[in-house]
Amino acid sequence: MVWPFGITIGTIFAIIQWEVTDMVSNLSKFEEINLLAGGADWAWPQALRDILKPRGVNLLMVDDPHEFIHIIHNRRIHTTIVDMDSGKFNWLAMIKIIRMDCPMLPCILLASASSELVLVKALQLDVFGVIDKPVDMSLLRDVLNRLFLKKYNSDIFAE
Repeated sequence: MVWPFGITIGTIFAIIQWEVTDMVSNLSKFEEINLLAGGADWAWPQALRDILKPRGVNLLMVDDPHEFIHIIHNRRIHTTIVDMDSGKFNWLAMIKIIRMDCPMLPCILLASASSELVLVKALQLDVFGVIDKPVDMSLLRDVLNRLFLKKYNSDIFAE
């Protein structure tokens, strides 16, 4: 089939393949890989750093929703982690803002009780994963591994 202007399905496939390959190869070109987490009122940042640091991944922790958005606009972020139980963040509004500003940015949601309603909302907002608290760090690493394999074709979190 030939489309207008002589464009063929093969040409479209080649363009899509080039864009996907370019997005994937960009991960290895980054000077740094950044994970942004917000609203953590509990003692898990050091455990998270223990997963990230050996892999050369930077953890940016913020307590202020405005700072969270500012960082997303001004730095290359590869994924975000939002704690839905934080008193400082409205997780639903935060993920909606992320989706409006950066629709392709992967988000992981932490929840003390992942009810059906929470899961439905997370699905509607294209959240990559929902993890129950207290966070099982091996489960988080597995979710990060799947995310980076799918989004960036990177096995940086593989064990």
